[in-house]
Amino acid sequence: MNYNKNKPPAIVIAGPTASGKTAAGIALAKILNGEIVSADSMQIYKGMDIATAKPSAEELEAVPHHLIGFLDRNESFSVADYVKLADEKIKDIISRNKLPVIVGGTGLYIDSLVDNIQFCEIEGNPEIRRNLENQALIYGNEKLLERLYEIDSETASQLHANNLKRIIRAIEVYEVTGRKISDLRKESRCCESPYRWLMFGLTAQNRQYLYDRINLRTDMMVEKGLVQEAESIYLESDIRTAHQAIGFKELIPYFQKKASLEECIDKIKLETRHYAKRQLTWFRKNDRIKWIDVDKFDTTDKIIGNCLKCIANNNFL
Repeated sequence: MNYNKNKPPAIVIAGPTASGKTAAGIALAKILNGEIVSADSMQIYKGMDIATAKPSAEELEAVPHHLIGFLDRNESFSVADYVKLADEKIKDIISRNKLPVIVGGTGLYIDSLVDNIQFCEIEGNPEIRRNLENQALIYGNEKLLERLYEIDSETASQLHANNLKRIIRAIEVYEVTGRKISDLRKESRCCESPYRWLMFGLTAQNRQYLYDRINLRTDMMVEKGLVQEAESIYLESDIRTAHQAIGFKELIPYFQKKASLEECIDKIKLETRHYAKRQLTWFRKNDRIKWIDVDKFDTTDKIIGNCLKCIANNNFL
């Protein structure tokens, strides 16, 4: 691939949860004098550090990180907000002659940033939003997702029922404008990115290898205090954001004495595996991603060696 050397470089490390993105991003940023911009839709919020697998204090000190733990859980945050803030961080990093390294597993954030999506400002309607939120409470998220399928099947097919904020936003946009949010997004792809991008994706040829990593990481989260963290959030009055976080919502039956802790932990593992599968499905559609099998390159050093070789072979930097 030919890269436009007139544009400043930026690198992406994407992939499913538990694939080793955090460690790889830090190692690559250290070698290439980079700083990390997170692309994770749950790590943006304060708290929930264990459930969202935020980088540890040591990892945050090793390399500068941006867009992690800066938002209160009761604040709304859209893809447009992410692209705006991430672009500001990238510009700042480049101005200091450093390399932006985007690390995360939220495909919509990454694609919107890399493709330089131009979001049109659509005023929200609080009354419509409250009405939809009440419908979700009464009838369940699945009913709202079914309604979105009737309005905009393309957007609905990309969302899980747990992603209530985006389901509500898509319906709200349709009711306010009379237009599908998927059509508006297609029209927004009008400007080339000001950066030259090199995208890496971490995956596993043997899916069970990734699932085993997920199960092990879940057990480690429990040891670190996942249940206690989730219970403290559960006792708060406003937990709508936390309801979207895997590792929290599955523990609610335990707090309500409706299920055992073991059953809830097994549910966390199952839902995380399902989430990883959805992430891989999303990223596999992107033919710009250069894939690295973490079951073949099974250490961070081997993964980074593969990345550096690709960077050199493509004369990217």
